[in-house]
Amino acid sequence: MKNVTRSLRILEAVAHHQPVTVGELTKLFGLPKSMVQRSLATLNEAGWLRANRKDTTRWEIGARALVVRPAALQGSSLCAAAREPMIRLRDAVNETIHLSVPDGLRYMVVVDRVDCTHAVRTFHAIGDTSPMHATATGRAVLAHLSREDVDETVEHGLERFGEATPVDPEQLRAELVRVRADGYSVNRNQYLPEVCAVAAPILDEDGTPLATVAVSMPSTRYDAERLPELGRLVADTAREIAESHARS
Repeated sequence: MKNVTRSLRILEAVAHHQPVTVGELTKLFGLPKSMVQRSLATLNEAGWLRANRKDTTRWEIGARALVVRPAALQGSSLCAAAREPMIRLRDAVNETIHLSVPDGLRYMVVVDRVDCTHAVRTFHAIGDTSPMHATATGRAVLAHLSREDVDETVEHGLERFGEATPVDPEQLRAELVRVRADGYSVNRNQYLPEVCAVAAPILDEDGTPLATVAVSMPSTRYDAERLPELGRLVADTAREIAESHARS
């Protein structure tokens, strides 16, 4: 039982401090390095932790944890509050609707989806993750976080996924100002090729972003002239979800 408790504490510490080194965890817990390494190896083998792609000496949350979280959230009051508004939004635009939640300051995780009726459509499985800076869902959240939180996201590095990906910190910050003013964020081929999305934040009573709702579509069906209409529909849906969740 002590081994299980220790491993869970290490898992929680990695989630809070990721990406983190063995040495940092050793100092944090006051444990022998070999003991921390054994726990990390066990959690890595089970899929709960993984080595950072850019620095393999640092550890971060693995795919297993990211899949379990949305599975748990699907039974939450947030998902319950969002379901009917998402269906109405899908019916209004006939495009795929995603509900996503932030995972720390680096990723968004899809926790629910309502599909459209088009044969050609975008698809993200429940539990899929995406980088905050490169997506409409992520920037909808970042626009409502503190400057310190945005700085931390930038410090992790802004990976380029395509020519349109915002990788310049000042460009990203300027975009976040626009997102906050407009009430919605737009992604045009900035993460996945030929995929566009419009997303709005679901805020709590204090203005903290709990999640986002997004309309996602192939770029062949994206119409810039419809953007104000799509933005309004998505923002209205996000507010409806927030109000319903506050009452639950």
